[in-house]
Amino acid sequence: MKNSTKWLGALLLMGFIAFMGIFLPSSDFGFASEGIVAGDVAWMLTATALVLLMTPGLAFFYGGMVDPKNIISTILQSFISMGIVSVIWIIFGFSLAFGESIGGPGSGWIGNPLTYFMFQNVGGAPHPEMAPTFPFALFALFQLKFAIITPALITGSFAGRVRFRAYMVFITLFTIFIYTPLAHWTWHPNGILRNWGVLDFAGGTVVHMSAGFAALAGAMFLGKRKDYDAPERRANIPFVLLGAGMLWFGWFGFNAGSALEASSTAVLALLNTNTASAAAMMTWVFLDGARGQKPSALGAAIGLVVGLVAITPAAGFVDVGASVCIGVIAAGISNYAITLQGKMSLDDTLDVFPAHGMGGITGMILTAVFAHEVGLMSGEITTFLMHLLALVLVGLFTFGGSYLLYWITDQFVPLRVSEESEEVGLDFSQHSESYGFAYKD
Repeated sequence: MKNSTKWLGALLLMGFIAFMGIFLPSSDFGFASEGIVAGDVAWMLTATALVLLMTPGLAFFYGGMVDPKNIISTILQSFISMGIVSVIWIIFGFSLAFGESIGGPGSGWIGNPLTYFMFQNVGGAPHPEMAPTFPFALFALFQLKFAIITPALITGSFAGRVRFRAYMVFITLFTIFIYTPLAHWTWHPNGILRNWGVLDFAGGTVVHMSAGFAALAGAMFLGKRKDYDAPERRANIPFVLLGAGMLWFGWFGFNAGSALEASSTAVLALLNTNTASAAAMMTWVFLDGARGQKPSALGAAIGLVVGLVAITPAAGFVDVGASVCIGVIAAGISNYAITLQGKMSLDDTLDVFPAHGMGGITGMILTAVFAHEVGLMSGEITTFLMHLLALVLVGLFTFGGSYLLYWITDQFVPLRVSEESEEVGLDFSQHSESYGFAYKD
């Protein structure tokens, strides 16, 4: 009865939001031809759809790696992010990330939640700075897909032991208090990191570093699984490969779409994305072979994803030769980080920090090394130093802020399930569902 009351409260809140939305003035989606470039509109529509596909891809990627008793729960944690973050984004999330900076020019820490509240003034007309050749609403939708996948990435660190209701509370808080400020710092025209000259073409800092550090905090806060020392049971390796393939495909929208136009920059980003991923996958397979291990589907899938992560901040700023270097270096670092983490007591279930955190960090640093005209290879040092400063700032903010949000969530809804629920599996204990086998009552 107590749980039903909590769900009823959430349902009433959704009803209030829906009721409020009916009476707000609608955004203008009339035909606005001035400044619109049809090719850019078509490409950004495609890229937006591609990026959304990445979240179901991540669901299968993670779901295939966990114990069979937790596969449905793990997949659902990614899917539910599409619902929760979409609603937050429409109400005030987009405004926090891309609204007018509170404090005015020179103070780009967070956007005003009222600037685009309930998507007011987000319509069919272009925006002179953020979307000059396609509807501003399309820009908002493209950015929404980035906001959706970021908290979903975190779920791999605490797979198999998190309470579903608590997870929904956490990703709500994370989106509001961690993701939107980072997006504002990095991508808003007045953002503080952007004004420092920090380069993040498609989300190495905003998405992957933030998810990686939040995952590290989550693994530390929730502690080890009950069966941490037991042999790993993978639910479905073909699901892992399917998910990795969907991620690779969707990542072309993630990176090439961040050019925000159908242009040669978009083509360069797509080329670099494919190349770095391929180089990282092959490097991972060769590293495992050099250790005397057989080439594995799991290793190949993880390697290609690490390459995708690492090239993300650099995709539109470097030559294709640099993308090979970035893929190889990132694969080596993340592979070693996973090996090192296996010797520690930290239970990051699906190695989110070594893959996404370290991949994002590596990509951020190497962007400042190889970037056209402003990288170390071009004889410039300022961008490199700014990237190091941003790395420290983002790391402290996302790790410390996320740990605090885990603690706050835990005060309202216990984050960790009971030992009994963990033993029977989250599919049954959290959702009364099962995958391929029966549970005992």
